[in-house]
Amino acid sequence: MTNYASDLDRIREELADSFDEELEMELDESRLESLLIDAPDREQTLDRGVYFRSLFKLQHELVRLQDWVQNKGLKVVILFEGRDSAGKGGVIKRITQRLNPRVCRVAALPAPNERERTQWYFQRYAAHLPAAGEIVLFDRSWYNRAGVERVMGFCTDDEVEEFFRSVPEFERMLIRSGIILLKYWFSITDDEQQFRFAMRIHDPLKQWKLSPMDVESRRRWEDYTRAKEEMLERSHIPEAPWWVVEAVDKKRARLNCISHILTQIPYDEIERAPVVLPDRVRHEDYERHPVPRGMYVPELY
Repeated sequence: MTNYASDLDRIREELADSFDEELEMELDESRLESLLIDAPDREQTLDRGVYFRSLFKLQHELVRLQDWVQNKGLKVVILFEGRDSAGKGGVIKRITQRLNPRVCRVAALPAPNERERTQWYFQRYAAHLPAAGEIVLFDRSWYNRAGVERVMGFCTDDEVEEFFRSVPEFERMLIRSGIILLKYWFSITDDEQQFRFAMRIHDPLKQWKLSPMDVESRRRWEDYTRAKEEMLERSHIPEAPWWVVEAVDKKRARLNCISHILTQIPYDEIERAPVVLPDRVRHEDYERHPVPRGMYVPELY
């Protein structure tokens, strides 16, 4: 009975540790909000208990979806676009948090190098497309051309126009090849971006997120708005429509986005054979050699 109670306690601790990973991220994100006085007015955010219960339920469904994709050999691409600090990275973390990185991976491409700038524009993105049984999440995508590259003057007007002519056919080609393509735009207000940038400026753990490009994008809010409006208008096609996520409330945005993804890819439970651990083989002549104490990490905690 004592061993059973001890094992039960260890199971509870292990589950709590798993949940704490999400709790740590949530505390990290909210720890400065109460200290900054310039937070924009917004509706009351979700109760933390409701949020966690909903998130864990959705993550369980994501695992089922992952199993289905792997078992059926599906190819899934999900694009996450939006302004700087819109919350794309946050929802991607929650999607991948409990999935197999061999099945679900993130493509977050840096600025193109000199060689890549001479390639067909879509070429470096195509290299990251999934094989059968894989899900690829693009943290920004080929739509950089319609957004940051256009606004910051990294491409010509002719290159932007060629992009808009090509992108519908490129995406139709992906879909004809069997790829499931979902596109999400995370929408925040002017005041909310100002607030999130202020949080990053005051938070030494998040200052790395605020690049010179991000600072400049803040000044060009209206240019980005015009570019976003044209992008949505000219690349919203029946085969691959845009879906807009209201993202001022991060918790609601994550839950809404994940739940929507689950409705877009029909899936079912995959039957699995029960796993039975074999007895460990033991040899009488085996002797475990001691590890020198100098090789251990100091136990400071």
